[in-house]
Amino acid sequence: MANQQPLWSPSQEARQKTPLFHFIGWCAERHGKSFADYDAFYAWSIAEREAFWSAIWDYCGVKGKRGERSLEDGDDMLAARFFPDATLNFAENLLTGTGAADALVFRGEDKASDCWSWDRLRAEVSRLQQAFRALGIEKGDRIAAMMPNMPETVACMLAAASIGAIWSSCSPDFGDQGVLDRFGQIEPKLFITCDGYWYNGKRQDVAAKVKAVSQALKTPVLVVPYAGDAPALAASLSDGRMLADFIAPFQAKPVEFEQLPFAHPLYILFSSGTTGVPKCIVHSAGGTLLQHLKEHRLHCSLEPGEKLFYFTTCGWMMWNWLVSGLAVGATLCLFDGSPFAPDGNVLFDYAQEEKFAVFGTSAKYIDAVRKGGILPKQTHDLQSLRLITSTGSPLSPEGFSFVYEGIKSEVHLASISGGTDIVSCFVLGNPLKPVWRGEIQGPGLGLAVDVWNDDGKPVRGEKGELVCTKAFPSMPIMFWNDPDGRKYRAAYFERFENIWCHGDFAEWTEHGGIIIHGRSDATLNPGGVRIGTAEIYNQVEQMEEVAEAICIGQDWEDDVRVVLFVRLSEGRQLDEDLVKAIKSRIRTGASPRHVPAKVVQVADIPRTKSGKIVELAVRDVVHGRPVKNKEALANPEALDLFAGLTELEN
Repeated sequence: MANQQPLWSPSQEARQKTPLFHFIGWCAERHGKSFADYDAFYAWSIAEREAFWSAIWDYCGVKGKRGERSLEDGDDMLAARFFPDATLNFAENLLTGTGAADALVFRGEDKASDCWSWDRLRAEVSRLQQAFRALGIEKGDRIAAMMPNMPETVACMLAAASIGAIWSSCSPDFGDQGVLDRFGQIEPKLFITCDGYWYNGKRQDVAAKVKAVSQALKTPVLVVPYAGDAPALAASLSDGRMLADFIAPFQAKPVEFEQLPFAHPLYILFSSGTTGVPKCIVHSAGGTLLQHLKEHRLHCSLEPGEKLFYFTTCGWMMWNWLVSGLAVGATLCLFDGSPFAPDGNVLFDYAQEEKFAVFGTSAKYIDAVRKGGILPKQTHDLQSLRLITSTGSPLSPEGFSFVYEGIKSEVHLASISGGTDIVSCFVLGNPLKPVWRGEIQGPGLGLAVDVWNDDGKPVRGEKGELVCTKAFPSMPIMFWNDPDGRKYRAAYFERFENIWCHGDFAEWTEHGGIIIHGRSDATLNPGGVRIGTAEIYNQVEQMEEVAEAICIGQDWEDDVRVVLFVRLSEGRQLDEDLVKAIKSRIRTGASPRHVPAKVVQVADIPRTKSGKIVELAVRDVVHGRPVKNKEALANPEALDLFAGLTELEN
């Protein structure tokens, strides 16, 4: 049923103040065009990609040499090269500020806090750059970090990028095998680690893990003090050194920025790895920079000096997205630890104290706040907050409503979706358009996003595969250890020739927005009808009895039946009445086809380090198949709860 009224609409005055509104007028004047509305401008950004991405470069003031050519082999997605003549340095474009104003603000639960000025950030990057070079690190070498989301991590990344080294990071809650599954593939020249971290009010020791990883990697280890005994940890390693000792010989001076090709590798990110060893996805400096500038400046209306926050770890691509906010001149607000320690108000306390302009988080967090009865609208001054973004999994319609009812009435809510694969978003917010309940506002500028059916035809009014039909700058440049590109092609281009198939099950809305119904490889297929798992979660997780759910399709009697596993709220038990209530809620809220054949109570639900539930892993366990890489999970022991359910009774 169509929503009768949007949850939020920008006033005409507010629209005209946005960088996006100004940019559209700037492009119209520059190219002698007239755009009737945003949709006309979006169509131009797809039809004239060379002009559009050149305009992003110039309007956002990218530091570097753009060159004459904007796009080469643009019709071939695998061969396309953006700005093949350009040179730039990613770190130079992020170190935009000087002076005593804050560049970085940090909170580590309630245990630590810090602020770094732009001058301090520049000084630390300079000293780290010199120390890296003294260690023999050169462009193309890898630097791997197992670090909290703290200022030193940002400084190390910028120092690496300044000399053309390739950065890769994970969070310190990874197990040693999970770290090695990632970093062992890329053979780093330096391993950077903390000496411990806090989570949920408790100090977490990493010494044994660091020793195991360093012995396997056979590389020097740089120990950053945070929540432990850094000197003892460094001394216990065969080639360990303290951060202070590492940079002590070097005085801060102007940072030197190696000028590199647009497609020079910047980051190695990793797939979740729940179906095997994680894929090493290599992203370019130029593509990452342009795409993030576009998203921050135009889609998020980010201004210099504003406070940008995203609740993320260094193992999730949203950390890379967050850090790029420096390129706009924003102040990054970093947080490490549990968002519910000491209680569920901690991030809203932080938002109030630092006056966040942008508050980024996950759909799971918003749902947890809602279910926890937390109402920041009544308890916190969030006057400065103008944009809330949500990603990680589809935000339910009830989640949309709660943001406006429980957090802030007058705020732009942007549900966003993309991923590690593109280190950015395919679909996201739009400050010129209204927000409709349950809908992502639309595709990103310059991205030819569509929804196709199984026959490779665009569809409206029905669900299909989320695709991108034209090359774009933030496509991966390669997978590491994939010399013939076979793994890369298999990941995105096997379904439709010369078309990026993202693996999301999606549909267009009547407003030109998008709804993501879950991962297409996790869609259910009872009776041959494809059903998105998010459609079921949107119903059952609104029930106060249900804390969380995970749904799979189980092979059953020559067909597939839907099995729903539920983690119930404290003190609840699954009885016949609750099963009936769950099925009734799904039948009336979704459709009879969505009703599960079985509802089963479990004590926990497995999820990745970034909080995403792992339907495929549960499906494998239920079918008696091995899960290839449990190290990718935050709570691998939860999978054992499903191991005895391979023969679910009728």
